[in-house]
Amino acid sequence: MNDLDSVAKPRKERKENADKRRRQLLEAARRSVVQHGLARTTLATVAKEAGLSQGVAVFYFKSKGGLLAETLRAHYQAYTDTWQAALEKAGTEPRDRLMALIDADFSSAVCSPDALSVWFAFWGELKVTPQYAEIAQSFDDVRAEAVQDACRRIFTQASPAQIAEIALWIDTLTDGFWQTQHLHAGRVSRREAAASTKDFVARLESSFSAA
Repeated sequence: MNDLDSVAKPRKERKENADKRRRQLLEAARRSVVQHGLARTTLATVAKEAGLSQGVAVFYFKSKGGLLAETLRAHYQAYTDTWQAALEKAGTEPRDRLMALIDADFSSAVCSPDALSVWFAFWGELKVTPQYAEIAQSFDDVRAEAVQDACRRIFTQASPAQIAEIALWIDTLTDGFWQTQHLHAGRVSRREAAASTKDFVARLESSFSAA
């Protein structure tokens, strides 16, 4: 083993440990938001939830604001990973891709009670916390383009303005079902919500075909 090897290994281990600590804290922050809400989530509640000292939380995230911003980013990234994996599995057929996006929106990973609690906790603060709004917009734009791309290839006779409108309708319907499930658990199941959204798309297809 040369000198470079002996230096590189500890450095790699330090990075792995740091990444592990960050993940621990982000997961703990997510749980704290679910249990306490944003206002009552602090570096102390997160550190306690993670089983770490508050000093560790301060070291990695500096402030409550920094920790919560990264928690939102991680939540969005997990959502993005889910729907992108669904697209990858769906293949190239436009309708299959749109159905995969809808299924991803109502999957257990994305649409669980805890996940919805996190979404709505942060969304309620978007107007007053620009950093949250910027994070949300950056991820939402990518997701919106994926929906519009599928719609563009399904509704070939629709104008660009109509495509944007159809994509907005689909996302608005999803948001509405998420809100219903968040506020009125049990009123609509994930399966029923996905089926209703897909039925809406089918009706739109019929409408454009008949035009």
